[in-house]
Amino acid sequence: MSGIYQELLAMVEKGEAAALVTVVETKGSAPARTGFKMLVDAGGRRAGSVGGGPLEKEATEKALEAIKNNQSQLYRRRLTAREAEDAGMICGGEVTLFIEPYLSPHTLLIVGAGYISQYLAAMAKSAGFVVHVMDDREEFCNRQLFPDADRLLVGQFEELLDRVTIDPRTYITIVTRGHNYDQLALEKTLSSTAAYLGMIGSAKKVATIFDNLRRSGVDPAALGAVHAPIGIKIGAQTPAEIAVSILAEIIAVRRGAFQERSPQALNGENGAESEA
Repeated sequence: MSGIYQELLAMVEKGEAAALVTVVETKGSAPARTGFKMLVDAGGRRAGSVGGGPLEKEATEKALEAIKNNQSQLYRRRLTAREAEDAGMICGGEVTLFIEPYLSPHTLLIVGAGYISQYLAAMAKSAGFVVHVMDDREEFCNRQLFPDADRLLVGQFEELLDRVTIDPRTYITIVTRGHNYDQLALEKTLSSTAAYLGMIGSAKKVATIFDNLRRSGVDPAALGAVHAPIGIKIGAQTPAEIAVSILAEIIAVRRGAFQERSPQALNGENGAESEA
């Protein structure tokens, strides 16, 4: 079974979701044996076996549910007399499976290490996110200013964004010190699978960047998924208040409680022109 564990480890390291199904108990005549394992990825592909037939099909469905809900479960399945007969067994049996999901953590990638980012990083860590902070200035992106961050990335934004792992459990906030860096970061992350992509700025700044990207050939539908201006409208003014509004919006997305804003609502809330 070492091959399954090696495959599971490789998937986790790549940020791919999976569930491990293990036979923990059998009774009577059953096609599986205690200790049999099966690995199921988010697309329903399987490695290993827990006995084949209807049991394996149902185990796959339960594994996909576990991935979706991020919740382990025990599943008991009794073979009917007909199923036992089809499998060549004298009588039926019962199999108990333990299904355990493995998902990458919810990661907040903060692009830009200014004042808002300092508050956002600290609060996001308290809210259970793994926090990565990225900037091209070490004097702004360092352990003294971001003591709670899990990872600090210093270098050119374009190079860093080419290397960083972004998956469906990644939340991205673009809060750099200027229009050009914001536009670059948005363009580099727009086609990613991130769960959330938000960019700071006034409605005027956002419109300018969106127009620039549309003229460069970016699909307008992709821009429609960007949270910009960023954050929930709470009248935020200070860096700490803006960070609260951003994190509230991210949590709403994470919990499935976010409600799309109408175009009329995008009136520049939390509209700092840059993070700096």
